[in-house]
Amino acid sequence: MAQQTIPAAIGTPRSAPADRSGRPVRPRRALRPRTAVVAAVAWLVAAVFLLPYLQMVITALRPASELRDATYLPDHFAWSNFVDVWRESNLGSNLRVTLLVAGGSTLLVLLVAIPAAYYTARVKYRGRKVFLLLVLVTQMFQPTSLLVGLYREFYQLGMLNSVWTLVLCNAAFNLAFAIWILTAYFSAIPVQLEEAAMIDGLGRGGALLRVTLPLAMPGVVTAVIFTFIAAWNEFVMGLTLSTVPESQPLTVGINGFIGNYTVQWNYLFAASVIAIVPVVVLFAFIERHVVSGLTAGSVK
Repeated sequence: MAQQTIPAAIGTPRSAPADRSGRPVRPRRALRPRTAVVAAVAWLVAAVFLLPYLQMVITALRPASELRDATYLPDHFAWSNFVDVWRESNLGSNLRVTLLVAGGSTLLVLLVAIPAAYYTARVKYRGRKVFLLLVLVTQMFQPTSLLVGLYREFYQLGMLNSVWTLVLCNAAFNLAFAIWILTAYFSAIPVQLEEAAMIDGLGRGGALLRVTLPLAMPGVVTAVIFTFIAAWNEFVMGLTLSTVPESQPLTVGINGFIGNYTVQWNYLFAASVIAIVPVVVLFAFIERHVVSGLTAGSVK
């Protein structure tokens, strides 16, 4: 009996090409003109924002004798500028004060904002909308408009030139933003998850700590990074409430390199590079949490 040949079915998909290891190779997609234009514009915008920082680093490495040269790059890189600015100024103590102020105010904001935002999101009490409106209104007040009253108050309390004074002030001015964003994030988490946890034996506090708070971690991280950066970059309150160089934050210490008649540009930019490195490193580690936290409460 002759063997009958079965013709191949029309439209049968061909096997995908594979590399030497046998793994399928995906065909490359052609780059669309619109995608290329968007990518080019994105790189151009990134370069525009990064060029000032590059210029800051280059100026920080210039010797004092080449500060007035028209060349973009110095003939000799003075790496000793970073050592000199650390040794000949109070930059070390200023950095310690800034770390204490930024870390302490961020911790204080979280301790107050998390319970307040959780209660506001879960309990429909009378005056809730008014409270949220007042929280939003407090963001309109600038610290400079309250400096005279703050100075008189802390002077009468004997709390000038204190790190804890700056912690309290920075926490007070950043508390409203933290409450606002955490309220939106807690509202987006289904309350049924907490009810199921309380049926299993957890109380209200246990449900918050073990169920709701881990789900709200992107919002918490967003509040942390914005509070930390705001406290890190604060200048006016540190200049007014701290008059002793050893108790001043880093922003005020950097301003000391600007004199009445001369400016030590190499030391000024060297100190600025030292000041931005911790924030850049912190932001690089938690950037993805910040992006997700900014959309808190936008979609239910």
